[in-house]
Amino acid sequence: MTSPFTLGVEEEFQTVDQQTGQLVSKINAIMEKGIPILGDKIKPEMLQPTIEVITDICPDIAALRTELSSLTETVAHLVASEGLALVSAGTHPSSHWKDQQRTRNDRYDELDEEYRDVSRSILIFAIHIHVGLESYELAIPLMNQLRTWLPHLLALSSNSPFWLGRFSGLKSYRSIVWKRFPRSGVPDVFASTAEFDQFVQTLIKTGCIDNGKRIWWDMRPHPFFKTLEFRICDMPPTIEDAISLAALCQALIAKYSWMHKHNLMTPVLPRPLIDENKWRASRYGLDAQIVDFTQNRTVAMRDSISDLLDFVDDVADDLGSRNELKRIRTLLADPIGSGADHQIAIYQETGSLQAVTHYLMQKTMTGLTASPAH
Repeated sequence: MTSPFTLGVEEEFQTVDQQTGQLVSKINAIMEKGIPILGDKIKPEMLQPTIEVITDICPDIAALRTELSSLTETVAHLVASEGLALVSAGTHPSSHWKDQQRTRNDRYDELDEEYRDVSRSILIFAIHIHVGLESYELAIPLMNQLRTWLPHLLALSSNSPFWLGRFSGLKSYRSIVWKRFPRSGVPDVFASTAEFDQFVQTLIKTGCIDNGKRIWWDMRPHPFFKTLEFRICDMPPTIEDAISLAALCQALIAKYSWMHKHNLMTPVLPRPLIDENKWRASRYGLDAQIVDFTQNRTVAMRDSISDLLDFVDDVADDLGSRNELKRIRTLLADPIGSGADHQIAIYQETGSLQAVTHYLMQKTMTGLTASPAH
């Protein structure tokens, strides 16, 4: 029997000049070449130095690895034909949003009109992970509990320490930039999926939004698919990092689904308490000291993630993701840390943001077939 916990991933890559490492707005040329090959598996974003890669629905982690590898390699070759390279990180170390061209279409024109500089400065890059549900009615009961782990996912993926040519002092500055948008951040608690649906319909009927995709929380029931979508993560450094994050999200859904069947629950925290830990994850990444609000004690983020891995361990074999979850333990043991920590280490060693960008260009292709230089 096919597992209900299917996977889909959307990744936002940066397109940079192969020589200088600066962002380049050539999305129209890339789309012209790419659509005949990849169809709707690639699309532009609001700012042109972004190309979004979208997988099919994948039945398991093995299928996701095959799909994501093929897609990323194809896109890397496409951008290389324009003298560009891909960068996988939550922000670009030095490029400025004011220097980027905006993609022209009706949706982005509407966003520009409503949000002005809030949307114009959205030079950030994320990975969105969809996990299938056994039943859509489970979306809110599961999300209410899963929200507790959002800061942990952010810390693991933290990969945006630089902003507009400055070391921000944070491990995920992307999460700070995104916070300016309305209907973003940690979702509130809802009594049921029906109550959530009513909330969305109220916003649509009153003209606040045109559809549920304008709700941009760190996690949401997807308005058109029977999935929970994790939106908290920075773009991670490598494809293996992306797959490991997807495996952890899938394991969380599988574990909480099993618990729901057996009438078991973990505590549901109010949003402001989760926000406290999210801030610590944004600022310190894997080095954060976060609060276990169920026991009113402080714990190291690495230890808390290790506890999380123990919590989902019993679903790993059924999902075929033991190796991917084990890789997260390897990351926790890395003496440097997350992608952000590695970027900072390169900068401290060289004093050069260009060196950081070239490191990111190489890191992005780790585990993939290298794209041809032009």
